[in-house]
Amino acid sequence: MTSMVPAQQTELTVAGGEEQHQYLTFSLGGDMFAIGILHIKEIIEYGTLTTVPMMPEFIRGVINLRGAVVPVVDLAVRFGRRRTEISRKTCIVIIEVQSGDGKQDIGVIVDAVSEVLEIPLDEIEPAPSFGAKIRVDFVAGMGKLEGGFVIILDVDRVLSVDEIALITQAGDQGAAAPER
Repeated sequence: MTSMVPAQQTELTVAGGEEQHQYLTFSLGGDMFAIGILHIKEIIEYGTLTTVPMMPEFIRGVINLRGAVVPVVDLAVRFGRRRTEISRKTCIVIIEVQSGDGKQDIGVIVDAVSEVLEIPLDEIEPAPSFGAKIRVDFVAGMGKLEGGFVIILDVDRVLSVDEIALITQAGDQGAAAPER
């Protein structure tokens, strides 16, 4: 697996002191999403995943990334959609998220990575309270682009290590409960 995009600095100050933020954009199920580039560690080709029994459906498995076990999340399933169909453009974006005791790397499956864009703060609208195809708390904002919007994800909520752990524990408890 080869690295395609290194992590880069996110905030740039341009002429006039206006801050801009850089985002990695990607497609998933026909929609365009963005994640702040500071969360991105690398992008790798989709390869073989090792499935782990008793995991929530949105956790597709784990990969070995330079000796570290990294869980891989199917974002489409996390958003309540159908499982991502794997194609030759499918890749895994390695994202660093905050967890209670430090940082955790998590891989997310995306249909295709698009580009790194700079979106000025004044071009980012608040998350809509309705109409989004995903949970509102997963959306950090809507970035205005020529011809439309890109959904800017709140990575720490979408990939909340604590929430994923609770879901996994609930699944474990459900599986351990005796059948009646």
